[in-house]
Amino acid sequence: MYALVDCNSFYASCERVFNPKLNGRPVVVLSNNDGCVIARSDEAKAVGIAMGAPFFQIHNLVKQHDVAVYSSNYALYGDMSDRVMQTLAHFVAEVEVYSIDEAFMSLSGYERTQPDLAQFAQQLRQTVKQWTGIPVSIGIGPTRTLAKLANQWVKQQKISGGVCWLQNPDQIGQVLNAFAVNNVWGIGRQYGKLMERHGIQTAGDLTRQTDDWVRRTMTVDGLRLVMELRGVSCREPENRLGDAHDPKKAIACSRSFGKPTNEYAILSEAVATFVGRVGRKLRAQQSAANLLTVFIRTNKHRPDLPQQQAHRTITLPVATNHTPDLLESALHLLKSLWLPEHLYMKAGVMVSGLVPEGSCQTDLFASPPDPRRARLMNLMDELNGSMGLETVRLAAEGPSQRSGKARWDGRRDHLSAQFTTRWSDLLTV
Repeated sequence: MYALVDCNSFYASCERVFNPKLNGRPVVVLSNNDGCVIARSDEAKAVGIAMGAPFFQIHNLVKQHDVAVYSSNYALYGDMSDRVMQTLAHFVAEVEVYSIDEAFMSLSGYERTQPDLAQFAQQLRQTVKQWTGIPVSIGIGPTRTLAKLANQWVKQQKISGGVCWLQNPDQIGQVLNAFAVNNVWGIGRQYGKLMERHGIQTAGDLTRQTDDWVRRTMTVDGLRLVMELRGVSCREPENRLGDAHDPKKAIACSRSFGKPTNEYAILSEAVATFVGRVGRKLRAQQSAANLLTVFIRTNKHRPDLPQQQAHRTITLPVATNHTPDLLESALHLLKSLWLPEHLYMKAGVMVSGLVPEGSCQTDLFASPPDPRRARLMNLMDELNGSMGLETVRLAAEGPSQRSGKARWDGRRDHLSAQFTTRWSDLLTV
């Protein structure tokens, strides 16, 4: 058996934990630069606010229904997510983090000590709520796909108690026959059109197709999906809590600016900041980069202004994760891209061609690497890890984004405090 634990309206719930006056009030959270709606409470959905709606288009709804609006506070959401996942780890040995607000739990063997898994799930929900303040829904099934479907069923049917356990074939069949195939985990827009053309309306209809038809029309991945719906576990676990993860093959960092700019100094500070973050991530996974890419973009929604969507990639002389080396190359690329008559709205940095930092091909004619360079970077990472990210930074990065004084920083007019990650923002009672 597997369980899927899903935090209800996660971003909105995080804001409510530290502001109980929001309970029962519509809440929305906006994307970077306060652009569009990326999270809604149930109350916000009820008043007609759509996911992805541009913020400027819902001003009337916000005023009419007294909607609480928040800018994305990823420091808070990430920390609250960690707390939820660690709470789940108190109950079971194997927790598979699926996203910031979802996790699978393997319940194999727990049936002997917890014969009533629904009651076990209720205890889990109560503990997560008590320890973190976050409400969750739980779906239980013999496969990950059925557990995900059971969790969706909880929300669709508004099941009191927030738990659905698909524990026998008859119950599974009833739910599958009532569950729209377009809402099945793994059925995207294209597969949804395919299902419609073949008259497949429910998940139950899909399970009754022949294996040969499924393999021919949906490939092997589609067959695995159908087998999971039939109760045969086919998905391998990923991102289990506590496991070492495979290093990333590329690392990128980019942001949209709060307002357009044509100043090279502002662009260079933004790019330098992104290089610092990329370098820190490289060292964290003990990798070095062979390729460095810088891109800058104007506002595509302003066709009346000069447009540019430009990027340039360079092969580094030697694979590195040394931030000053990366920065020197990045600023060289930026200078070659920048046109002073253009107003830029976004910039970014990406490193690729990653290799383990201990197996880099060196330059035959260059001097041996100075060991003090690695010690300097490690010391910066240690200080930033203990004192807060970007406490120690290169001068080229300018004022930190955390200080609120970065000249390129995006709009965050509705940002809440970082209640759990910044000493100055701790609640005072």
